[in-house]
Amino acid sequence: MWNDAFPSFLIGLREGLEAGLIVSILVATLVRADQRARLGAVWAGVGAAAALSLSFAAVLTFTAADLPAGGQDVFGGVLSLIAVGFVTTMVFWMRKSARSLSGDLRARVTEALGRGAGVLVLTSFIAVAREGLETSLFLWTTAKSAGESQGPMIGAAIGIALAVVACWGLYRRVLKINLTKFFSITGAVLIVIAAGVLAYGLGDLQEGGLIPGHTAYAFNLTSIDAGSWYATLIAGTLNLTPAMSWLQVIGYLLYLPPTMFLFVRGMRSAAAASKTAAQAPAAEPATPLTRAQRRAAARVADEQALAARIAAKREAKQEREAARRMPRWAVGTSIFAVPAVAAVAAIAVLGPGKSAAASNDIALSESSCGTGWTNPEPGAQTFNLTNNGHNTAEVYLISPSTNAVFAEIENLAPGTTRPLTATLSGGSYAFRCAFTDGTALSSKTYMVGGGSSGGSTGFAPVTDQDLQQPVADYRAYVQQNLLVLLADSQRLAADLAAGNVAAAKTDWLTAHLDYEGLGAAYGTFENFDAKIDGRATGLQGGVNDPSWTGFHRIEYGLWHGQSAAVLKPLGDQLVADVQGLIKAFPSQTTDPNDLPLRTHEILENTLQFQLTGISDYGSGTALATASANLHGTQVVLSTLVSLMQARDPQALKSIDAWIQTVAADLNAAQRPDGSWTALDQLTATQRQKISGDLGELLEQLSVVPDLLEERSSA
Repeated sequence: MWNDAFPSFLIGLREGLEAGLIVSILVATLVRADQRARLGAVWAGVGAAAALSLSFAAVLTFTAADLPAGGQDVFGGVLSLIAVGFVTTMVFWMRKSARSLSGDLRARVTEALGRGAGVLVLTSFIAVAREGLETSLFLWTTAKSAGESQGPMIGAAIGIALAVVACWGLYRRVLKINLTKFFSITGAVLIVIAAGVLAYGLGDLQEGGLIPGHTAYAFNLTSIDAGSWYATLIAGTLNLTPAMSWLQVIGYLLYLPPTMFLFVRGMRSAAAASKTAAQAPAAEPATPLTRAQRRAAARVADEQALAARIAAKREAKQEREAARRMPRWAVGTSIFAVPAVAAVAAIAVLGPGKSAAASNDIALSESSCGTGWTNPEPGAQTFNLTNNGHNTAEVYLISPSTNAVFAEIENLAPGTTRPLTATLSGGSYAFRCAFTDGTALSSKTYMVGGGSSGGSTGFAPVTDQDLQQPVADYRAYVQQNLLVLLADSQRLAADLAAGNVAAAKTDWLTAHLDYEGLGAAYGTFENFDAKIDGRATGLQGGVNDPSWTGFHRIEYGLWHGQSAAVLKPLGDQLVADVQGLIKAFPSQTTDPNDLPLRTHEILENTLQFQLTGISDYGSGTALATASANLHGTQVVLSTLVSLMQARDPQALKSIDAWIQTVAADLNAAQRPDGSWTALDQLTATQRQKISGDLGELLEQLSVVPDLLEERSSA
């Protein structure tokens, strides 16, 4: 929970301290001016600012709840970008204005004292409201990115409480804080957090369909346990996830380094200016006044003080008369009610109201699953799932009679709360909880009244038994084609032994495409995948590293002028590694969940490595490899077609159509003689079309792992 709470704790502490300093300066100014009677006006303005901030948070929450899933993603993404802008402006403003903040506020209060209590209320309201609105927006976005609200809210509450204590200590002069250093350090940390919020916001916009490229991953480390301590620490504090699109990574890098550079440079400039000012020689003493001049100055000061007291008494009298005309409770109520009424009006305008999802707090643990649904009703529902257990859980909302899954949440960590949304029609429902320690149980059956139409369509869960035949079919395909790979690898090795480089180039491509067509099986290839198809990236010697072997090493040599004699040992090693793979493969087990996952991952890697040219070592055959990967995806899908047809035939039809579109794009890059156009020889339009169509195909394929994931039963 602390991982999710830390960003909110920091923003609560920093913004709370900023707002608290402002209030302290306002109060101290009035006390020193002997105007304690005006403190009520300051607190009224502060209270109104707090009410406005809470109302703003309510507007964000209820508006988001009224939107459909895609609209929520876009709404959250836009607000994340706005929050990043606010926080960035805030840290730079505070770095620049911290030294002059006290003087500016005192001047405003002095001016307000001469113009009435209403101006003083407005002064304190404006000074505090900005901090409150920034806090509400940033806390809302961090809670959304965390996927739960409990941790961020606890973190914010602790931060604000510490800020209040610190401000009280500063006001009473029992605590000393180097505020310049505090705001500098927290500003730098907030810039790092804001970079993660920016990346998360861009991902939300991509998920909502406003920006393309959601599945164009810069990296995809889905093998990492998302519930592990290190994954939750990085995700909670930095908003970095195991899989991020290129747009998210680019946005992160374009924001963080330059913003941090400008912030640190400004800090150093301010420090240098302070040091110079401290070392400047003292000003020459003023010329002493004569006795007559001192008496005249004292007389003027007495007259001004008398005039000020007369004006203050007159204004106090006017305020008392106004107070008699309007009761104090009415004044206070109006100050707090105006923001609340504005919030209600905004919710009524921005949200459809009646379509808002009903909210239900649902608890689960290893001893009970899905308790707390007190009033089952049809329509849009939001279930706030809280894991009170000791293990990470997956939670499904199912039909007890058919086991159809209507909604699910994965990797719900202990002590966290996350929302699960669904639109329900009449019928029976239950929660199913599967914990990582092996515990699996279901809730009681909840009956929802109403008709059977208008709700979300459930999909039948996939069992281990359902996936056994597809796994067997795919393993048979792999074993058969490993023999083809061996024969073509032996032909390549023979070309190199004979010194026939031209033939070796042709046969290299044939053998390499054989291997690329087996993409879904790489998880069962032990360490042979690195030996057969490994790249030079990460090797100490790069392309000259002696441990580099396999297809890409031979490719590099063939297209960089190395002799057949130099490459012959590499051809022999390739054959030996393929033979070792053929021997090892039958003893390797295939995770049934690998097949649905690979339908998406094969082409993810294609977009990341082939269509960027990263994996091309001179042959210019990246598009040929992409075509082989597309064929490998079709083979995997062919083993799953019956399961897909039973669950989402429309999705299967759409996937087939986009596969044909991408195949046509790639075939257009193949020349009549069978050779392939290199990536750098394509026009910008051609490259954009291939990448765009492949990205859309990945969007279509993204439903396959969700639909065909093997799910625990209770």
